[in-house]
Formats: sequence, structure tokens, C-alpha cells
Amino acid sequence: MENKKNWKRIFAIIWTGQGLSILSSALVGYAVIFWLSLETGSAETLALAAIAGMLPQSVLGLFVGVYVDRWDRKRTMILADSFIALCTLALALLFWFDAAELWHIYVLLACRSVGSAFHSPAMRASVPLLAPESELTRIAGINQVLESFSSIAGPALGALLLTVTQMGDILLLDVLGAAIACTTLLFVRIPNPERDRSLKPSLRRELREGAAAIVRIGGMPQLVLSAVAVLFFIMPVGVLFPLMTLKHFGGGTFEMSLIEIVWGGGALAGGIVMGMRRYRVNKILLIDLMYIVVGLTFALSGLLPPSAFVLFAVLTALAGISGSVFNASLVSVVQQRIDPAVQGRFFSLYSGVSMMPAMLGVLGTGFFSDSVGLLPTFVLSGTVIVGIGILGLFSRRMLALDRQP
Repeated sequence: MENKKNWKRIFAIIWTGQGLSILSSALVGYAVIFWLSLETGSAETLALAAIAGMLPQSVLGLFVGVYVDRWDRKRTMILADSFIALCTLALALLFWFDAAELWHIYVLLACRSVGSAFHSPAMRASVPLLAPESELTRIAGINQVLESFSSIAGPALGALLLTVTQMGDILLLDVLGAAIACTTLLFVRIPNPERDRSLKPSLRRELREGAAAIVRIGGMPQLVLSAVAVLFFIMPVGVLFPLMTLKHFGGGTFEMSLIEIVWGGGALAGGIVMGMRRYRVNKILLIDLMYIVVGLTFALSGLLPPSAFVLFAVLTALAGISGSVFNASLVSVVQQRIDPAVQGRFFSLYSGVSMMPAMLGVLGTGFFSDSVGLLPTFVLSGTVIVGIGILGLFSRRMLALDRQP
């Protein structure tokens, strides 16, 4: 309870370290992508790099939540960040000795994904143990701000540093960011939820406990399934945005970068709105409305003529805002309703399942653009997302998940 009274001071310390770590990771991630693009010019290489960075977290996410809930969460986060830092340092050494090869980069991206598979659910599952329930939405919004800011600044800083220094030096920034994040965590106390110590550890039993905790909350399974379904259509379309800019609107590198920045700027704005104050609104209703807005922006983008690039940018910004709002709202509902003792399992599983659509998007980009067509893909995906949002508005069990006083 004492921890929750000092939640602002605790999160100020945590956000200082995590914010710098997220920014350095984004910067290095984009620098690696740009370096691969310049060195190889191969779309296949970029696709393999993307899969290497997502596949471990997606697979591990199905079960590592058991260990996140079983282990000390603060120690888990520190060890995960330290593992990522050591792997990054190893690759930096290879670059300094001019011995780095493509497969080394794939291994690094996979190792970073392994570390994230443990760190992300441990961090999210710790939030309700540190802050009052009434502040969870604001905290989710501020976390969204940190991630969105990094998604905007990361590409610009990554590209800039590639022009003034070598990859080995750039990779050191991620090592520094991880070191700062680990150091700040040492200055806060993160409690662990109470567990029944009389039971022997069992992966199968603990997975069943996590699933049961979700199922017994009326409306929660529908909320999770609808979120995964929406992401299944958002992620692949997100991969197609650069192709939409190039092929349909006749843009170039500047326009592609602009659309990415506009999306990130929208997400940043959405996070700021959610983090500014507490809102007396049903968060499930808000989630469904945001689904509808995102779906409409996709569908309308698929109907635009080639001359309407500015309107495409406006719709992209709206999609970024809406995506940020529904993500922050979803996280806060889960943190509010699900027992903290099993939240590691929930966030790990949700993260793993959510990444599968992203991998399908990477693998299926050529099929969608060449066989189905860019415009029909946007219209069809947007229409399905709108339909999911409308159905959610009529689900009383889902709406009851967040009854406002």
C-alpha cells in the first residue's frame, strides 16, 4: 500500500530508465534496418530480419508468462535487459573487428526478441502492484507516449548516426540504454504478487491457471479475441503503407518517411490524451469506437484517388491516434480486472499471439499487393475492423468489464 502512495515518484524513476532504453533500442533497430538496406538492397534480407526479431517473442510468449509470474519481476526485467545488452555488445565487437556477417545480425535480433519476451510482460504485470487502480489508464497512456516518441525519433536519429559514425559505435547506445534502465530499477521496490508456495511448479498447471483466470471473467475472452482479430487485420495493412505511398500515390522516400512519422505522431498524440487525466468513460466502449475509427481510415484510404496523398496522411494520423487510445485502454482494463498474480501469463500470451499477424504481414506483403491489390486490401481489412467494433458495441458482457461509478 505504501508503494502505491508513492507511485508518482516510483514511475518517474522507472520511466527515466525505460524511456531512454526504449529510445536507444528504437534508434539501434532502425539503424540496423537502414544498414541492411544500404548494404544488401534486398527485400528478402529485410523480411528475414523482421521475422528474426519477432519469431522468438511470438513463440516464447505462449509459455514464458508462467516464469514471469513465478520469478521475481524486478530481477526478471534486469536480467532480460542485461542479456540484450550483452548480445548487442558482442555484435558491436564484431563490427569493430570487421567480422560481422548477416547471420550475426539475425542472431542479435533474435536474442533481443528473447529478452523482450521476458521484459515486456514483467513490466506490464508490475504496474497494478505499484499504482492505484484509478491511475492505470493514465499510466498506460504515458507508456504509449514513450513508445510513440521513440518510433518517431528512432528513424531520424538512426539515419543521422549512420552518416556520422559506424555501426559498432551506434550499437553501444543500446548497451548504454539498457545499463541505465537496469540501474534505475535498482532504486525502486517492485513487489511480487502472493503465490501459493505449497504447490510444486508445473508449467501445464500454471498455464491452465492463467487461462482459467481469463475465462472466468465474463466478457474478457471476447475482449481478447476481438483485440487479436483487429490486430490480425491492422498489422498486415501496416506493412503495406510504404507500398501504398509508392505505387498508388506515386511518392518517394520522403513521402514514405512522412507517413511513418505521421502515424507515430498520431500515436504520440493519443498517448498524451490518455495520460493527461482520468476520464469517466467506459473504456470498452472507447475501445470499440476506436476500432471503428481505425477501420474507417483504412477503408477510406483504399477509396482515395492518387491525387489525395494529403488526405491519406490525415487518415493515417487518425489511425495512429485511435490505435494508441485503444491499446492504452485495453492494457488498463486487463490490469484492472485480471489478478496481478497471472498478468505475466496474460501479457506474455497476448504479445506472442499478437505478433503472429505481423509475421504474416511481412510474409504476405507480396501476395496482398500483387494478387489481391493494394486498394481492395485496405478496403476489405478496414471493413472487417469496423464490423468487429460494431459487434463489440452490442456485447453487454464486454461493456460490463468497465463499469464506471
